[in-house]
Amino acid sequence: MFKVLRIQGDSMSPEYQHGDFVLILRTSQPKVDDVIVFHNQLYGTLIKRVEKITEQGIYVVGTGENSLDSRRLGPVNPDKVQGKVVWHIRRKEK
Repeated sequence: MFKVLRIQGDSMSPEYQHGDFVLILRTSQPKVDDVIVFHNQLYGTLIKRVEKITEQGIYVVGTGENSLDSRRLGPVNPDKVQGKVVWHIRRKEK
């Protein structure tokens, strides 16, 4: 199943900018370096790059200076992964 989402914020900047769109594909097995979308109980829907996968969960990182990622959130439960990014649509520059 595919889903289109709009990026909000700068957590994955400069690669993914506020206002960009991504197409995600539901996957049960993300891999290291995949960019995934997942749900966090406190912060809602987040997009991050997979850094490593362990028995404890999926460790993710953002590229933005103040990224909220596994360094603060801990590992992501695989059940919370909504999908991985398969297509990135950049916003139009003004």
